[in-house]
Amino acid sequence: MLANATTYTDAWQSCLSELKEKTSAEEFAQWFLPIEPLKFDGEQLQIKVPNQEFVTAIENKYSQVLKPIIAQLFGNNIRLLYAIPRNNHHVAISAPDSDVTAEPKFSPQTDTSNIRNPFVIPGINRIRIEPQLNKEYTFDNFIEGECNRLVRSAGMSVSVNPGNHTPFNPLYIYGDSGLGKTHVAHAIGNEVRQRFPELQVLYVAMSKFQAQFQAATINHDIPNFIHYYQAVDVLILDDIQELSGKAGTQNAFFNIFNHLQMSGKQLVLISDKPPVELKDIEERLLTRFKWGLSAEIRIPDYDTKVKIIKTKAQHLNADIPEDVVCYLAENISANIREIEGAISSLIANATFMNKRITISLAKEILKVYVSLYQKEITIDHILEVICAEMNVDRERLNSSERTREVAIARQLAMFLAKKHTKQPLAAIGAAIGGRNHATVLHSCKTITNLMDTEKLFRQQVEKIEKILLS
Repeated sequence: MLANATTYTDAWQSCLSELKEKTSAEEFAQWFLPIEPLKFDGEQLQIKVPNQEFVTAIENKYSQVLKPIIAQLFGNNIRLLYAIPRNNHHVAISAPDSDVTAEPKFSPQTDTSNIRNPFVIPGINRIRIEPQLNKEYTFDNFIEGECNRLVRSAGMSVSVNPGNHTPFNPLYIYGDSGLGKTHVAHAIGNEVRQRFPELQVLYVAMSKFQAQFQAATINHDIPNFIHYYQAVDVLILDDIQELSGKAGTQNAFFNIFNHLQMSGKQLVLISDKPPVELKDIEERLLTRFKWGLSAEIRIPDYDTKVKIIKTKAQHLNADIPEDVVCYLAENISANIREIEGAISSLIANATFMNKRITISLAKEILKVYVSLYQKEITIDHILEVICAEMNVDRERLNSSERTREVAIARQLAMFLAKKHTKQPLAAIGAAIGGRNHATVLHSCKTITNLMDTEKLFRQQVEKIEKILLS
């Protein structure tokens, strides 16, 4: 318990510091900076506010942020009193339900009659939040490999101890499309529901969240929208990158995030980018995304692809020879979703055409469905092919000579290097005669124009490209 004025004023300064982190600069300056602590007797904290408007704003908009901080710094069951200056003295009032009590972790709200649930039919007084989970996605049928082991382990850890029982809050999962992020997200939700049936679990895509927010805005129902999400114990939000550029939705989610985090609830965020690459999202949100663990799902490695292929074949009651499995795993450079689709197509073609599954059949079928690994193309290899096909010496190509045959060969080399390598323009120019990036851009434009206007030249370029890609 705080004992003297110095102590409680210092505690109030700490309270302001936390509020500054959890509100926008404008909100903090308008509603909290003018407040002064007047008295603390161990049971009641009296704060001076300029007028009644502050009482209304704090109780209606910021109580979910302010009161848990006060409970943490001053103690539970502290009564908050507002002192309003009137006629040279202060009138102390307490707002309804102004007891400050830290919320227990995972206290599911059983009576939600005053909360509008976007996922259920209106008119039901007592509701259970529908989790929106796909029951087919579980940890049991998630294929683990080196590419996703961290994500799976963190997801299981969160499922066993959701909320602030683990350092993984929020758990931020990111990776390219089709690698299993959504599978893990649903698996976490399903595992939590199995272990803790009393908890409210909700999976929602950001597009759905945004649509609900827009509807709440039109209906002047933002408080109920936020209140609904604050009733969730485990919130799984997919495609978090779609928050980009949506200031209003970001502000609402900021309030939801803070409440859930401070109440010991669990957040799982899914994205196609790591937090540092998200654009047009407020810094205060990006900072919070980094509070827990950021885990990446990568493109499956060879061993994982072997497991995926065998599992998919077993699921379809098909027998794929081991040499074909190895060929597929070595050559397919697609994500998990595409790999599974390609295997289904291979098995279907073999069944309907009454053919054996062989490497030859796999080559024929898969080129339509997935990309195959290709030898990495280098600038040096491009120069070698162009010099051989266009009968130009490498030394002349890299020189300052400007004859048409040399200039065209040099420009084509730059064009193909830009198209088939990941090298920056400056590196391409430096490797081909010590030119700069502007020369590379001009060369690419020249070659494009020639291909559009000269059929024979276009055919020559296509022939060279086939050699490069073979």
